[in-house]
Amino acid sequence: MTELTETSGQPRRKRRMSPAERREDLIGAALELYSSRAPELVSIEDIITHADVSRALFYRYFGSLREVHVAALRTAVDELVDRLTRREPGTLIDQLRYALGVFVDVADTYATAYIALLRSGSVVATRDTDTLVDEVRHVAVREILDVTGVTEPSPFMLLTLRCWVAVVEGTLLIWLQDRDHSREELIDWLIDQLAAMTAATATRDPVTAALLTRIAPDV
Repeated sequence: MTELTETSGQPRRKRRMSPAERREDLIGAALELYSSRAPELVSIEDIITHADVSRALFYRYFGSLREVHVAALRTAVDELVDRLTRREPGTLIDQLRYALGVFVDVADTYATAYIALLRSGSVVATRDTDTLVDEVRHVAVREILDVTGVTEPSPFMLLTLRCWVAVVEGTLLIWLQDRDHSREELIDWLIDQLAAMTAATATRDPVTAALLTRIAPDV
């Protein structure tokens, strides 16, 4: 049977699927809806209509709306992590710019879901979703350490990187709502923030100071 060419907001045409494919299709339908609507505004009825399946079939794969939400977020996180961990050619700045671009693009694709997820007190934020968000934070810090060749980061270095990741999250939360700057301006500003924070840490942390000296030719 012919697969539907996806159109935002329109149900997808049915085709024969294996159980695993059907589950992924339901997750895909949820993600498509989350790209234009906050998750708390998406109902089971919305998902089954978009996926063109019955309510009974939905419950064959998911026990609740929360389950499909967590599964959809898991898919989005896996996509983000896969792209973040790809090694791009170029200088450290080139690689950092690539990673930030990936982060911005994924957040932009699922803007309403991203805003709802990170907004304090959001009804869609749960222990399960918090765990997935923490996973992305951990991967982001680990990737910076791997790219810079740091195997034994100091507590101050880890604190700096974790705080910078929080700056990235908060900045994107504001940018997705205001759009006062271009994507490129945003990425350059975030790189400048990391440089400034790292330089400040280097004044009191020998490990960070040694790293700055070592990577200076690449930046």
